Amino acid sequence: MPEEKYMRRAIELAKKGSGHVNPNPLVGAVIVRDGEIIGEGYHECYGQLHAERNAIANAKKRGNSLEGSTIYVTLEPCCHYGKTPPCTEAIIEEKIARVVVGSDDPNPLVSGKGFQMLREKGIEVIPHFLKEECDAMNHVFFHYIRTGTPYVAMKYAMTMDGKIACYTGDSKWVTGEESRAHVQTLRNHYKGIMAGIGTVLADDPMLNCRIEGGRDPIRIIADSHLRIPMDSQLVRTAGQQPLIVACLPDADEEKAAQLQEKGVEVLRIPGVTTADITEEQKEVISLPVLMKELGARKIDGILLEGGGQLNESALQAGIVDRIYCYIAPKIFGGAQAKTPVEGQGLTRAADAWQFNRIGMQEFGQDILLEYEKAQELQ
Repeated sequence: MPEEKYMRRAIELAKKGSGHVNPNPLVGAVIVRDGEIIGEGYHECYGQLHAERNAIANAKKRGNSLEGSTIYVTLEPCCHYGKTPPCTEAIIEEKIARVVVGSDDPNPLVSGKGFQMLREKGIEVIPHFLKEECDAMNHVFFHYIRTGTPYVAMKYAMTMDGKIACYTGDSKWVTGEESRAHVQTLRNHYKGIMAGIGTVLADDPMLNCRIEGGRDPIRIIADSHLRIPMDSQLVRTAGQQPLIVACLPDADEEKAAQLQEKGVEVLRIPGVTTADITEEQKEVISLPVLMKELGARKIDGILLEGGGQLNESALQAGIVDRIYCYIAPKIFGGAQAKTPVEGQGLTRAADAWQFNRIGMQEFGQDILLEYEKAQELQ
């Protein structure tokens, strides 16, 4: 079906904006007349022109008239003034006759109003065309616009027996090069990357994006008592790649001041009481409160690379929306070897955190299983 071909091209274009448009959605547009593509474009960067206007500009650059044409766009055209003028206005001005759309826009400023405005001008609107495929690439945007908090994706790599490291702590490397390269695309896609202080003390990571043309994520460290070393790679590079350290309200003020001098943003977050595996009570930062603070900073999505302790806290707090589980064809063994989710664990199987599998890929000998929180799909 030719129309599917045009929308799939629009989806392909939309994905080129990954890592550059947050907290806006990925959107692509293709303009067709007489069975021929006469213009195409996508939302390339936050604050710049949207996909429809880029496609229109592309068609005009080619010397094409848009009157009577059809535009295929992956998301409902905006109808309000934001950082750019409304796309519905441009569609009407150019006398485009037909608009084929994939996803509805949940933004209250748009939601259905874009369709209505076009129809009032006599333009034919075909909604929900390849909707599932269009929706799938904007799960981060949809969650963020509805909740105001980041979409949190937990990522871990484990052996066939469920270990992320040997009992000695050695973990280089669990998975192969192809899997590790794919992780870099996730770091580019999500605006933030989060780890716990345990990971920082054990590995001294950079948490940057190591692909050409990629965007480094904003680094977020859960560090209740400000134990992060001043000579860590994270602190030393805070001036080049943003670093947020979240701590308890009573954390060391002098250490906080030293970090701020290095360009680190210190966020004081209220604490919650939890129990470790020995049932000893301890106070840690409230992850739901932290998510609200990060959402207010326009961080729409977070890749959680936190280690077993932070993963357990995130699941307990109910903030995990997606899981990327890489499985390597290896066995480490050992009751003391680290697992993806540590802590005390649940007492009843019936209380297990539920996820639905939504994808599976192979990277060399490794397998990536992708899951989404069950209620997200209901």
